[in-house]
Amino acid sequence: MGYNDSLAGLASVQKAFALLDVVAAHNRGMAAKEIAAELQMPLPTVYRLLKTLTLSGHLVHLRDEGLYALGYKLHALDNSLRRQVGTPPSVARLIRELHVRADAAAYYAVHRGEDIVVAHVVESPLRPRITPMGFGFNNGAHATAFGKVLLAAMDAERCHAYLDKHGMPGMTSATICDPQVFAAELDAVRETGIAIEREEFIRGASCMAAPVTTGAGQVIGSVAVSMDPAEFQTRHRDVSVLLRDVASRVSRALRGTSMLGAACAD
Repeated sequence: MGYNDSLAGLASVQKAFALLDVVAAHNRGMAAKEIAAELQMPLPTVYRLLKTLTLSGHLVHLRDEGLYALGYKLHALDNSLRRQVGTPPSVARLIRELHVRADAAAYYAVHRGEDIVVAHVVESPLRPRITPMGFGFNNGAHATAFGKVLLAAMDAERCHAYLDKHGMPGMTSATICDPQVFAAELDAVRETGIAIEREEFIRGASCMAAPVTTGAGQVIGSVAVSMDPAEFQTRHRDVSVLLRDVASRVSRALRGTSMLGAACAD
């Protein structure tokens, strides 16, 4: 295969991923002509990609409706991702305990490669998680409490590289977007061992997080809770004590497991 053939192959892969993304964004699925219009892609190219993705199981053709929708191969990929991120049962139990004792949605986030990722969430109808902070969420770290914990643990070069790559977009009017102000915020996280965000990611929710560490003190994750701002204002001192306790117990639960070794390697 020549250089030009390699470029053509790469372009086809990028088009296929773009097609999957646009189909995933529509609840009912999409017709081929709709996909072509939204992606501004020639219809023959769309049909070729649809055939390939349908044969691979990444899409299904709903013939009666004339639509294409996500296929079941993606469910298998989701299951594989969950296994690879791999929250140990002992940690999952502690996050559930945090949810019950704090009476709040509870989260466990980790470093994964160059990303900060939500690895486990426990919620309930009365204490729902923040949308879209489910498993695999990896955006807006500068505006989340667990993100601040993990950013504060990075050296200056790695933190700057992360923020340069992901940016510091204003999620709400309360989001800290000034690099100097944010640097001072991270200093406070390092000093207190607790990160707080007050409606910085989304209006109507505030969060608090504490670090998960190795025996040597390296931060490898974070536990967090979210609640409405008024409740946060009255309960945050008590919740901070609970967070520190659960974070310490999660740290101990991870020691000696293969997950700790993988986290340290990152």
